Amino acid sequence: MKKFVAILLAAMMLLSVSAMAENIVKIGVYEPASGDSGAGGKQETLGVQYANLETPTVVIGGEEYKVELVYADNGSSTDKAPSAAQELVSAGVSVVLGSYGSGVSIAGSEYFKNANIPAIGLTCTNPQVTAGNSHYFRVCFLDPFQGTVLANYAFSTLGARTAYCLAELGNDYDVGLVTYFKQAFEDLGGTVISDTFPTNNSDFTSYLTNAAMYGADVFFCPVSIAYSTQILQQAASQGVEFPILGGDTLDSNVVAAAAVGTNIDLTIDTFYQEGANAAFDEGFKAWLNSDATALANNGGNDTISAVSVMGYDGYYVALEALKAAGTTDSAAVMAVLPSIEYTGVTGLIKFDENGDAVRTSAFVKKVNNETGAWEFVTEQTVE
Repeated sequence: MKKFVAILLAAMMLLSVSAMAENIVKIGVYEPASGDSGAGGKQETLGVQYANLETPTVVIGGEEYKVELVYADNGSSTDKAPSAAQELVSAGVSVVLGSYGSGVSIAGSEYFKNANIPAIGLTCTNPQVTAGNSHYFRVCFLDPFQGTVLANYAFSTLGARTAYCLAELGNDYDVGLVTYFKQAFEDLGGTVISDTFPTNNSDFTSYLTNAAMYGADVFFCPVSIAYSTQILQQAASQGVEFPILGGDTLDSNVVAAAAVGTNIDLTIDTFYQEGANAAFDEGFKAWLNSDATALANNGGNDTISAVSVMGYDGYYVALEALKAAGTTDSAAVMAVLPSIEYTGVTGLIKFDENGDAVRTSAFVKKVNNETGAWEFVTEQTVE
């Protein structure tokens, strides 16, 4: 018996030494897994998880490290975001990815800054995320660009001259994107009526009625998935005839499903169109269909959301920064990020002087009301 115990202890010591010897680098995943943006946050996280599954290790300073993803749910709320950010700081992450939602990205920013931890925004498009700091970067386009793309499409392609814009009161993303859309649309000669609704609102009939009363040619609502699905269903019930236009947050199969069986004309702009990279699409879909949890987090089917692709590319940008830094020290990773260039599924990613990705085009697509599939309309460029 004593001999058996001795052998068991020796084996345990060997396992312990082996675990201690394993090099691990931690990447924080700062995303909403709950709240109004939970569905989008889960889809964005899927891209990071798939990339990690595909490439679970990275060579840093000549040594191989296992990449460990550390998750923190910011709850889609600026009130909960600080504690989620602090969780990642306490976990000792070398770099952070996220968040889906500009407001929560801004709310967690100072905690990453104070800890000298760089953050890479994946789809947080509000300029305030990176403005005036050197620790936050992003791989997506910005709202001034996105707002101009959507305004040009509404005015030139849809022939709209009056636009009704609706945003959640106090939501940095919604309000910011409406502001940029309004500026661009009015510069083209159009008229804009702007309105806001309170958080947790569930009845949008009065806003839809107002849009019709003002003679709106287009209804622009760059809101969360939770709100947009309600707006679509209520718009269908009211029999509205004006097209509904949305930003990148509406790029979800959950939103598309809400338009199935209706006459709603729903068009959005986004970062990626399924079919643009066959190899990625095939691999990602195969993984979704092999993993019940992943499929559920993707809304129950294998439609590829652009935010998942941005999560995938963002993960590889983080790996490039770790390799270039030659260390897991977060401050060193932050120092090399401005010079990183990486060609991903969404194209070449490099940063300007503000830490923003240099992007010149966006995909415009609309939902097929019979199948629920997103269909490519055009690739819109704004110089």
